[in-house]
Amino acid sequence: MFNKWDFNLPIKSTIQLISRTNRFKDRVAVVDNEGEFTYKNLLDLSRKVALNLLNGLSDLKGARVAFMCPPSFQYVVVQWAIWRAGGVAVPLPLTHPEPELKYVLSDADVSIVVGHPKFESILRNLSISPEIQFHLIDELLIDSNGPLPEVEHNRNSMILYTSGTTSKPKGVVLTHANIEAQVTNLVSAWGWTNSDRILNALPLHHVHGIVNALTCAFWVGAVCELMPSFDAHAVWERFIRGKLTLFMGVPAMYGRLLDVWENSPIAIRRSMSDGCLSLRLMISGSDALPETIFQKWKSISGHDLLERYGMTEIGMALSNPLVGDRVPGYVGTPLPNVEIRLVKIEIDQEEEEHKNNTLVLPGESGEIQVRGPNVFKGYWRKPEVTQNSFTIDKWFKTGDVASLENGMYRIWGRSSQDILKTGGEKVSANEIQRELYLHPEIKECSVFGVPDPVWGDAVSVAIVIREESKLNRESLRKWASKRLANYKVPKNVIVLCDLPRNAMGKVVKSQLVKLFESEYAEK
Repeated sequence: MFNKWDFNLPIKSTIQLISRTNRFKDRVAVVDNEGEFTYKNLLDLSRKVALNLLNGLSDLKGARVAFMCPPSFQYVVVQWAIWRAGGVAVPLPLTHPEPELKYVLSDADVSIVVGHPKFESILRNLSISPEIQFHLIDELLIDSNGPLPEVEHNRNSMILYTSGTTSKPKGVVLTHANIEAQVTNLVSAWGWTNSDRILNALPLHHVHGIVNALTCAFWVGAVCELMPSFDAHAVWERFIRGKLTLFMGVPAMYGRLLDVWENSPIAIRRSMSDGCLSLRLMISGSDALPETIFQKWKSISGHDLLERYGMTEIGMALSNPLVGDRVPGYVGTPLPNVEIRLVKIEIDQEEEEHKNNTLVLPGESGEIQVRGPNVFKGYWRKPEVTQNSFTIDKWFKTGDVASLENGMYRIWGRSSQDILKTGGEKVSANEIQRELYLHPEIKECSVFGVPDPVWGDAVSVAIVIREESKLNRESLRKWASKRLANYKVPKNVIVLCDLPRNAMGKVVKSQLVKLFESEYAEK
């Protein structure tokens, strides 16, 4: 389909990310299943699509434009076109069911929907309102001329929806200035240059895939290779071919890659390990990285995975060093221009905590609060929720708990689901998980709390065991009792074939609780 696209239009933009790429015009920007595309290709095509989105208007003036495209050159063209037309990009997850997609369209008050032909059927069903324009990408590639609007850096650029594990998903509003701050922080911290070539297998409806990988690459004129979806075998094949410099994944991805490596012939293993040597940096995020995966990955690849901490509302805030020791279980120090503080929190008295804002002492755990130009503008059309998410002095309350130890931050989990109060003691689900991962028969695990009249939160764990393992509740509890205090030893153990995960590979603990309550609760 690309042979009919015209790559000969003038280039002009007031968005810094896009205007910067003028200097990279002849360099390859994107590689996908269709081929290679230069920055000039991207600039030319995004301008043409932007003009057709405008359809005679001078400026979309912040209209929300939802789009659904596979990870590809087309995705980037549409995203940039929305920005250049003065719109707000609302990327739709490719795997969400129709009711969730419909919720996003309604909540964001979307006026235009753009889709790849692959998703035409589902998108036409969703955009049945006569007030919503629907376009296939091909329809926006007709020749068109005219000026593009000036887009100020403080304008809204994107709305990304949270996972909604405990409530309805919230729309996180990011400005162009927010994205610029997030990107420049990472470019500096992770040493991005135009010599880099990243393999991106992350979903493109999440800040991890959009900002950390895709946009950082474009900011410096690097190459981004886009995979249609994560496939462990395909990733290893690409590593073996070489010439990559960066890879970013989540712990579940690295777990799957390790499984493939372990089940491959010795000769193939050598080529897999050798393929990792061309990369200068491998990064893990979005969920806690088990130390077992950290050590195993180091042993087969030679890489100490770089862990970092961030979330949709703030981009990345903490990172292990590019150069220097990376300690498993820690996420390093604040990124440039990012302020971090830890505030005391009592999980039974959250309202009081928000009033006091008492800083914790080194070594003590507290809620992570963040301030800086990377922090989002607010939740879409939720002024009260937005107000309650910030302190009076404008620190964003992440809801995550951490401690500062020897100058580095350790994440203990979310105060709402990972900090459990059991038998009068506060415990971290992540701490227990780290210990359980040391069991040789446990392949994956997730610790969660189940309401209990005696314990408060009964420590519970879902495990995926290795083949031929006969691990059960009694044997696991016996093993754990030699390593954990009695109140930390799981009271409930369920064995699953797979853990329920969201699109980013993070375990959905609310589903584990429901699963336990409906099928596994002790009688």
